[in-house]
Amino acid sequence: MNTLSKIYRCIYVKIFRDPIEELAIQTRGCSSILDIGCGNSSPVQFCSKRIYKVGVDAYLPSIKESRKKKIHNKYYHITVDKLGKIFKDKSFDCVIAYDLIEHLKKTDGQKLITEMERIARKKVIIFTPNGFMKQGAEFGNDFQRHLSGWSWIEMRRKGYDVKGMHGYKPLRGDFALPKYKPRLFWMVICDITQLVTRHLPKYAFHILCIKNFEKKKQEENNHK
Repeated sequence: MNTLSKIYRCIYVKIFRDPIEELAIQTRGCSSILDIGCGNSSPVQFCSKRIYKVGVDAYLPSIKESRKKKIHNKYYHITVDKLGKIFKDKSFDCVIAYDLIEHLKKTDGQKLITEMERIARKKVIIFTPNGFMKQGAEFGNDFQRHLSGWSWIEMRRKGYDVKGMHGYKPLRGDFALPKYKPRLFWMVICDITQLVTRHLPKYAFHILCIKNFEKKKQEENNHK
């Protein structure tokens, strides 16, 4: 990465607030993270090193690669329907599903959300495309198929605080890359639109959904 790229990356992270930076901020104050669908290079690697991290994935090659990078403290090679057999209620401060829920059928995704909220003490964080986006079995991994879509309004109705990510949806295509060329120019344009779509998730490419149980309890106590 050259000097110009590093400067732009710094500006992007601090001003436009990318999902990885947002995740690091949202997990402050947490001592443990359950990372469901962790993949081979989970963004939890950018969260505090003091947080105990457990990775779960159904694709063994991803776990092996992640283990080499020492991203998590412990790993489970299981499908999401097995979570209930392993993890107890309120056993992790934060439970994350980053680019996972869209790979499940809608009914299975609903069950996953229920399980995440059962396991979490403080927060549940879900990162997903805003609505259905077609994707096949990429990189030889059939688990990469998109089987469902989750909209910003749907997640808000479930009680999540929803933030728009990656800018204006029509400007991006496969793997969230800009649709138009030159790519660098349109990447900057996409990032600039993030200043608006962050607060208007209806128009965003991705959504970051946060349910903060501690905040909810405090709000309930204030209304008593």
